[in-house]
Formats: sequence, C-alpha cells, structure tokens
Amino acid sequence: MSIQISNPSFSKRRPVLAVIIIEVLLLLAVFAAGAYATIKELDYTAPVLISFIPIALVLIIYLTWKRKWSQMGFQSLREIPKNNWLYYLPLVVILVVLSFNGFRNVTVSEVLFFIFFTLLVGFVEETLYRGLILRTLLAKSVTAAVVTSSILFSVTHLLNLLSGQNTNQTILQIIYALVMGVALALLIVKNNNIIPLILFHFLHNLIQFLSIKNEKNSVLGYDILIIVILVMYCVWLLMSLKNRNVQPQINKESSLV
Repeated sequence: MSIQISNPSFSKRRPVLAVIIIEVLLLLAVFAAGAYATIKELDYTAPVLISFIPIALVLIIYLTWKRKWSQMGFQSLREIPKNNWLYYLPLVVILVVLSFNGFRNVTVSEVLFFIFFTLLVGFVEETLYRGLILRTLLAKSVTAAVVTSSILFSVTHLLNLLSGQNTNQTILQIIYALVMGVALALLIVKNNNIIPLILFHFLHNLIQFLSIKNEKNSVLGYDILIIVILVMYCVWLLMSLKNRNVQPQINKESSLV
C-alpha cells in the first residue's frame, strides 16, 4: 500500500516570499484606497474602511475554508495558563494611561461608528501581523518572526500620511507601533492566544479616537510614557521567555504553521 505525502504549502516552502506578498498586497490596497479617498475628498477614515473591509472578509473566508482559526490563535481564553494572565496587566495600564487624556463629547452614532471602525482595524491588523505573518516566519525562527512582523507593522503606519497626518505625528506613531508590535508579538508567543490582543488593539484605538487629544492635536506626553512602559514590558516578556522552566505556548502548535 503506497503512502501519499502531501506537499507542504507555499508559505512553508517560501515563508519570506509569502510574507513579502502579504505585505505588498496590504500596502497596495491601503495606498489605492487612500488615493481614491483623496481624489474624492472623503473622510480621513475612508482609506482604512475601503481597504480593510474587503481584507477582513477575505481573512474570514480563508480561515474558515482552511480551518485555521485555532492555528492563528483564535482559542478559548480558558486555554491561557492562569499564571500567564499576569502578563496582560501592562496592557491594562496602557489603556488607563490613554484614558488620562479625557474624552470629548460625541454622539451615539459616532461612538457606534468608532466601535465598528476600531474592531475592524484590530481584527485585520492582529490577524495579519500577529497571525499570518508571525506564524509564517516561525519557520525561520521566533526571533525573525517577532522582529520582522513588528517592523512591517510599524512601516505600514507610514500610510497614515495619506490621511493628512503630519510627519512628526507619523514618525512618533511608527516608533510607537514598532515597540507595540514587539510586545504583542512576544505576548502571543508566550500565550498563543490572539483574542486578548484584538481586544486590546480595539480598546486602545477606540480610546484614542474618543480622546480629547485628537482635538488638541498633541502627540507627546502620554505617548512617550506609553513607549517607555512598552519597552519595559518587552524586557519583562523576553526574560520570561528565556526562563528555561517556561515553555512558550506557541511552540505547541508551531508545526501547524
């Protein structure tokens, strides 16, 4: 009786090329949406909505068709070891710090819109960067996966210039996103669960959109404090992962990527 051996997927055979294709397609989609929104003089949220809604639908269809939801980290929160819940505490601190800016007056319809908008962004960006890209690069190494996915995540924020954001804001946001990307990538390596990351990403962006800071257009202060917290957070996660007595949860399914 002959044994049939299935061929490895393209992402397993050429992980770097697969990641390049994913990133290029994402950048092209957002750039094209930004150009269209600029020509049509649409709202600053239009480029993300126009590009991310189709991307979200594609991701949902792909993960369902390939049955990869659990492999991307969409697992029950009960799967997280009780002792590892402590590592989410800095994310709560960051949300509290963001809230210190205060909130502006908004209508119910605006709140509902921003909830949809930030959930969309949280789902798409976490699924792409801490899901597909990070897990594809695990074929190289955990270090390559964490570093590369974080750099790509930060570089993508250059496209915020298309929404009219000034250069100084964009540079700070790139640094912010880079450190944030490293922290979240290390966290999913630690706990192998993407749901808390999506929830954090969603709440983080929602607070920022509803914050008075958006009206005052200030970029320093609390943002720098959060960057410092994130750097310390990354060090803490790295130390915990280097502990020989602690086995990264993502290693349990790394062969599935």
